[in-house]
Amino acid sequence: MDDEPWIGPGLERIDEWERGFAERAAQAKVLAERTAQLSATAQEADGLVEVTVGSNGQVTDLRLDEKIRAQSAATTARQILAAIRAAKSSLVRQYGEVTAETVGADSDTGRAVLAGLNARLAVDEDEPRS
Repeated sequence: MDDEPWIGPGLERIDEWERGFAERAAQAKVLAERTAQLSATAQEADGLVEVTVGSNGQVTDLRLDEKIRAQSAATTARQILAAIRAAKSSLVRQYGEVTAETVGADSDTGRAVLAGLNARLAVDEDEPRS
């Protein structure tokens, strides 16, 4: 007694859309949880400088070897900045891996997450390191 045969397929499409939305939301939640735990550490100048950045690219730790005193402040500053860039580049790679594993790096969500991260961190992979 189905007077409107189009209702069945229409409801199925709505159910399918709802399931897809719930799945993407769950993937996005996992992505957020996993990326919140990320950090990256990089060293410069044979370990004289070590920098760790947190999940948002903020410097969370800076270690300077005592031997650093034997060089100029300008050299130390360049090494610190280079270590920060290297740590941020590593963080971007980690984000890429987690994004690919959760929402897919080629998905709209994945591309948006990675583009936002790259813009926020201003990482230039081609920039020369000291």
